[in-house]
Amino acid sequence: MTEYAGINLWDWLALAAYLVVVTGIGLWTASKIKDTADFFMGGRGFGKISMIFFAFGAGTNGNQAVGVASKTYTNGLSGIWYQWLWLFATPFYWLIAPAFRRMRAITTGDYFEYRYSRSVAGLYTVVGVMQLTVNIGVMLLGSAKVIEAISGGAIPSTYSVIVMTILFVAYGMAGGLAAAIVTDLIQGILTVILSFMILPFALKAVGGFAGLHESITDESMFSLVAPGEINGWHISIFALNAALGIVTQPHIMGVCAAGRTEMDGRVGFAAGNLLKRVCTVAWMLTGLCGVVYFMNNGGDAVEPDQVYGRMAGELLPLVMPGLVGVFLAALLASVMSSCDAFMVSSAGLVTQNLYRRYLAPDRDEKHYVTVGRIAGLVIVTFSVFFAYTVEDIPSGLETFWKIQGMMAATFWVGLFWRRATPAGAWASTLGAFSVMLFTDSPMFHGWAAANLSDFFLWDGEFRQCFQMAAYLSTGFGLCIIVSLFTPRLPKAKLDRFYMCLHTPVNAEEAHMPEPFMLPEDVEPVEPRKLINHPDMEFPVPSLIGLGGFAFFWVCVGAMIWFVFNMAQWGA
Repeated sequence: MTEYAGINLWDWLALAAYLVVVTGIGLWTASKIKDTADFFMGGRGFGKISMIFFAFGAGTNGNQAVGVASKTYTNGLSGIWYQWLWLFATPFYWLIAPAFRRMRAITTGDYFEYRYSRSVAGLYTVVGVMQLTVNIGVMLLGSAKVIEAISGGAIPSTYSVIVMTILFVAYGMAGGLAAAIVTDLIQGILTVILSFMILPFALKAVGGFAGLHESITDESMFSLVAPGEINGWHISIFALNAALGIVTQPHIMGVCAAGRTEMDGRVGFAAGNLLKRVCTVAWMLTGLCGVVYFMNNGGDAVEPDQVYGRMAGELLPLVMPGLVGVFLAALLASVMSSCDAFMVSSAGLVTQNLYRRYLAPDRDEKHYVTVGRIAGLVIVTFSVFFAYTVEDIPSGLETFWKIQGMMAATFWVGLFWRRATPAGAWASTLGAFSVMLFTDSPMFHGWAAANLSDFFLWDGEFRQCFQMAAYLSTGFGLCIIVSLFTPRLPKAKLDRFYMCLHTPVNAEEAHMPEPFMLPEDVEPVEPRKLINHPDMEFPVPSLIGLGGFAFFWVCVGAMIWFVFNMAQWGA
């Protein structure tokens, strides 16, 4: 079979067919965009299936498979926590999704503006765009590493980053969030295929689970909680950071609020991410198989970030022609489904919370859509620059996780405590950033190595889990303390904010021109509170909320039990 750039003709044809389909979808959705609500929120017209695959597609991409396989290859089964760190947050997605829908907002920046002030919304815009710039860059790099490995180096990762960027920018800029959601239905299915496609062939190549245990003599490689880098403290604090920080990711507003009803957002956010947890098991097993496979085929001469791609490139052609093309299509699907959603979300922040608020408040909707497209292109340019400078996939993911925790305290304290003030929000965010940057500095790592016990250190440096604990504690502490000593916000502003959060959205509700505003025909709901205090806003959860919360905790426990027992298969 004729090969071009290390990939045969059948594979190129399968890849081309996929690209034609998604390009057509982007052009079709572009024709339906009339205003910013259509471009940034997809018109809020999607049902449960679309929302499940949107949540799955926006939160799942090839770099995560690369990162988990890479970390498993070096650390063993505990590498699964490089994505399972969100596992314990999954049941809470069921509870928080309705709150996003009830905000009646377009961006998460609207939350910070109407709860605090425009200045805090501007601060969030900077932090949110920073998050997504890093995340897009890491995704592009991870997928480019796979393509480089599959092609045997014939397609350098630097070229792949550019090509993938052109693809997702083209249809994301055209169709906005609607294009992302529609294509996520296709791309979500392809991503599931990507996750499990290599696994059976990888297991066969290493002699199954028995072959893994026979070849890997270090039993800690089969432990969910390893004694080294990824120990119990690491998992606990990383999981806490993930649960607190997930809500500050800009695309989460669309993931929760682009559906027709609150239930659509609830089912989509929780079930879509649970599906991702299942796929993570396949990524981890592929990385574990890589330990044995490359031990038997070339020793240890393989870069960890290329394990996933190398195994795909070497195993799939043995099955049938065209499978590598399907794998690459699935890989591009995972990248495009996430990157376009992130690009649109970050463009929405810049357009709605900076440009529209401060520079051009009275322009028509088409103007703002155009500005959103330009903003998305600029942000992606910085993402490409980051992709070329980041050291490796795991370190890039760690940078993203840290940034998402910077405004976690500001979000959660403001959601439940009326006393939180803009000054508290600024102090919390700047304090958290200061702690993060200080504990990342070589000077601090040198001091830590000389003065702290091994409990706080890994590989001669301050453990990242304790760094996270430090900046989270600082953020929450400063938000509360500074708020207590600064003037309260007006009662009318807070009443409007919490009234919206307590009032459910129905499917027929008209879209409001302004966030946190109830339509005239909707009666405000008097909340039932868990804590009877005028400054506390903890609502009593509904039976549906409690039932779903319990169900997803059962799913979390079942998944941990399954992986724990699976680790002993063939021992």
